[in-house]
Amino acid sequence: MVHPFDALSEEMLRSRPSVKWRHYPEDVLPCWVADMDFQPAEPIRRAIAEYARAGDLGYPPKAGLAGLFDAVRGRLSNRFGIEVGPDDLMMMPGIIPGLYLAVRTLAGRGEGVVIQPPVYPPFMAAVTNSGRKAVYNPMRLGGNGWEFDFDGLERSITPSTRLLMLCNPQNPTGRVFSRAELERLGDIVLRNRLWVVTDELHADLTLDGRFTPFASLGEQVARRTLTLYGPTKAFNIAGLKIGFAFSTNQELMETVRMAATGLVVPGNAVAQAATIAAYGEGDEWLGQTLDYLRSNRQFLIEFVERELPGVSLHAPQGTYLGWLDFREADLGEPAARFLLEKAKVGLNSGSDFGPGDGTPDLEGFARLNFATSRAILTRVLERIGTALTAR
Repeated sequence: MVHPFDALSEEMLRSRPSVKWRHYPEDVLPCWVADMDFQPAEPIRRAIAEYARAGDLGYPPKAGLAGLFDAVRGRLSNRFGIEVGPDDLMMMPGIIPGLYLAVRTLAGRGEGVVIQPPVYPPFMAAVTNSGRKAVYNPMRLGGNGWEFDFDGLERSITPSTRLLMLCNPQNPTGRVFSRAELERLGDIVLRNRLWVVTDELHADLTLDGRFTPFASLGEQVARRTLTLYGPTKAFNIAGLKIGFAFSTNQELMETVRMAATGLVVPGNAVAQAATIAAYGEGDEWLGQTLDYLRSNRQFLIEFVERELPGVSLHAPQGTYLGWLDFREADLGEPAARFLLEKAKVGLNSGSDFGPGDGTPDLEGFARLNFATSRAILTRVLERIGTALTAR
C-alpha cells in the first residue's frame, strides 16, 4: 500500500505559496527551511476551515479560545510528566519572541549569555540584537555524536554570566540529550546560579527513546528555567505562528509577562483553534509521521554511508534534520555553496548555525531537511552523489 506521503510530487509542492519551494530557482530541489512537505493532520485542517466558516475573525478572548490552555497543560502532563498551573503558562506568536524575552529579562545589557553552537540562528541574534554578551561554548563532536563541552562551560562562566540557552531536541544536530547529560548541565546551572531558557519545540519529534524536559530535573532547576514549547514543528503549522512559554516560578513568569506587554501578542485565533485540534486529535497523524521520518532517516544514513564519499552523519535522535559533515570531502568551498551550484540542491549553510564569523569548521557542514517524500529525498541525495563524483 502506498503511503500518502509518497504521493507528494515536485509539481504539487512547487504550486504551494510558502517559502520552502519558492525561495530557490525551479532547477533546485529544496531541503532547507524546517517545514515538512506533508499536509497537516485532517483534524487540524478541519478546525481551521470550521473556524473560518463561522465567520468570526474578531479578537479571541484575552485568555485564549476555550480549551486552549487546558489542551496545552494536558499535553505537557500526559506526554512529558510536566505539571503546569494556570498562571504558569503564557502564549506568544512563536518561539523566537520567547528567546528574545528570555535574553532581555534574565540578563542585563553587557551581561553574559551562554550559547552552545552549532545551534538555531535566532539564539545568536537574540543575544547580539539585545546588547548582551554572547559567551560561546561550542559543542564537541564525539564518537557518539554531538555532546556538551562541560569543562569548556565551566571555564566560560564568569561572575557576569547570567543565562544559558538550551536547544533540545537540538537544531541542527538532531541530538536528544540524555537525562544524565541534562542533570550534569543542571548541576552547573545551580552552582553558578544561572537562568536557563530551553527551546523544546521539537520535543514531540523525538525519534528515539523518551524526551526529558529540562524543567523535570527537580524543583530547583525548574525554578530557574523558562521553557518554550508549541505545536508548530511537530504538526507542521509553522506559518500559523503560535508558541508557549512556561515556568513554575511565578515571579519569573510575571517578569516575562511585564516585559512582553505591548510588544508580544498572543497567537492568532486560527492558530489557537489549530493548536486545540492538534493536541486533541492529532496524535494518530503524528505517530504515522514519526514512523515515516524514522524510515527516511534510515534511508538517509544508509545512502550517506554507501554513496557519498567523504560525507558523514550522526543519526539524529529527534527532529527531521540531518547535519551532514562534508569536511572530509575537501570541497574547497562552503558545503552549502557547493551543493547549490554543483548539485542544484538547497540546504542550510553550516556557518548559519555558528557565531557568524565565517568559522571555517562549520562551513564544512550543511543541514538537510528529510521531511519529504522518499522519491524527492532520493533525488536530492543522488544529485549530491553525482556532484561529489564529478569534482
